[in-house]
Amino acid sequence: MERSSALADRHLVRSYIQGNEHALEQLISKHRQKVYGFLLNKLRDRDLANDIFQDTFIKVIQTLKAGRYNEEGKFIQWVMRIAHNLVIDHFRKEKRMPHLRTREDFNILDIIPDSERNAEDESIQEQIMKDAVSLMRHLPEEQRAVLHMRIYGEMSFKEIAEQTGVSINTALGRMRYALINMRKLIVKHRIVLTE
Repeated sequence: MERSSALADRHLVRSYIQGNEHALEQLISKHRQKVYGFLLNKLRDRDLANDIFQDTFIKVIQTLKAGRYNEEGKFIQWVMRIAHNLVIDHFRKEKRMPHLRTREDFNILDIIPDSERNAEDESIQEQIMKDAVSLMRHLPEEQRAVLHMRIYGEMSFKEIAEQTGVSINTALGRMRYALINMRKLIVKHRIVLTE
């Protein structure tokens, strides 16, 4: 199914490049929900998501018309990368952070998707991890240890409690305060941990 969808996209792209404007309408219609949903999730503002959705496809059109589109990857992955980059540009311009959920079980890795990556995506991922590790260094030792065991050791809170010799509630509390402190540091240093 996915492969036939990519082939259909490739056909529509070629058709648009050859002058069939309706082919672009079909591409936009086909991928509208995925791209707009991604933007709305990241931006949490319908008007802004609509603006960046339009900017995304303006870039798509400009690239296609200039003959700079490279068919190596899938069309939708390319479009999503453009949308993602525009979101990052927006946050850099606004110098603000996307709203992070305040769940007890928040995991810093929740905001790092694990989809197929190219070299640019890997570079972004590497920078995000460097920023996260750098921020962890500013946490008190007990919080840093719990965060490290939870994320890198993939340990349950029961296992963390046993290893550190504290109650499960204390381990949960340390994790909670570690995440609160990480959020404060992210805002203070205006770091964008999103992709």
